[in-house]
Amino acid sequence: MSPEEIEQLRAAADEIFDAIPSTVPKVKDNAVTREKTELGQMLWFDTRLSASGILNCNSCHNLAGGGTDNLETSIGHGWQKGPRNSPTVFNSIFNVAQFWDGRADDLRSQAKGPIQAAVEMAATPEHVVDVLTSIPTYQEHFRTAFPGEADAVTFDNVAKAIEAFEATLITPGARFDQFLEGNLAVLDDKEKQGLKLFMDTGCSACHSGVNFGGQEYYPFGVVERPGSDILPLEDKGRFAVTKTATDEYVFRAVPLRNVALTAPYFHSGKVWSLEQAVAVMGVAQLGQELTPHETSAIAAFLGTLTGEPPRVELPILPPSTATTPRPEPLVKNSLIKSDAVETQNGVR
Repeated sequence: MSPEEIEQLRAAADEIFDAIPSTVPKVKDNAVTREKTELGQMLWFDTRLSASGILNCNSCHNLAGGGTDNLETSIGHGWQKGPRNSPTVFNSIFNVAQFWDGRADDLRSQAKGPIQAAVEMAATPEHVVDVLTSIPTYQEHFRTAFPGEADAVTFDNVAKAIEAFEATLITPGARFDQFLEGNLAVLDDKEKQGLKLFMDTGCSACHSGVNFGGQEYYPFGVVERPGSDILPLEDKGRFAVTKTATDEYVFRAVPLRNVALTAPYFHSGKVWSLEQAVAVMGVAQLGQELTPHETSAIAAFLGTLTGEPPRVELPILPPSTATTPRPEPLVKNSLIKSDAVETQNGVR
């Protein structure tokens, strides 16, 4: 490409995409304070919030591995296998809603789901509160994070603290963002070609904005529905939320930030190659048989969306006390059916 063509490419991209900001975004109705994020970070890593005492938020959203667990579907309580691939937690604050079907309006609603899901952490709000109130250090942290509240240790405040921490998990500084901001030499020729293809073929119609997706819902198979090996027939996506026939096999457009780190792909987790995932989307969403050269170029461009991971220091958790509820790690379902939140049964 000539210098003029590269600048035109950058200008066209600037109309469609936004760079990840370097500062933590505001969260509606939940001020992101240092005290709250520090508490949320402790809760993120504390396995005592699970019924088994083995699992925590980081089990399925590994902050050392792209914000996901890199499994087809996550392994939860009692070695149960969840039905959907674990989405990355990085930059999730920029999504219009959470989970593949968008059933959680925000991160605090999302945070409550896996804790209670029988196939994930299998706990109850009462178990979580009992654990935290049994530990004086946690009581102190909650009073500091939520000043003025007569009873600061609540399940709602657990979710708010985790949400505040998750809001800090952003990945600025990707090479694409540097290109968008004027460093035209930061992408090589193949990556620039991939960016042009990404826009020209129509990928950017669904994957745009700051998070390259996460804002709208689309059928998986706008033109041609993938086979059941990739799109399981029993999982009808957003239909389970809306009960609207037109929402069958509709999912939120997956955010593509850091996508090179988050294999396997799709809600089923059946595709391990980014190039193959691009090829599948070409046929299913665009009705185009992309050539190997085109899929390789687009995948190369997607690699430029990998940003700087947040620096997270492993917190030192306060010790349990004599009144802290004991874990039940070897019981497949330690809670009776009515204790689990059936509407959030681990379907991400």
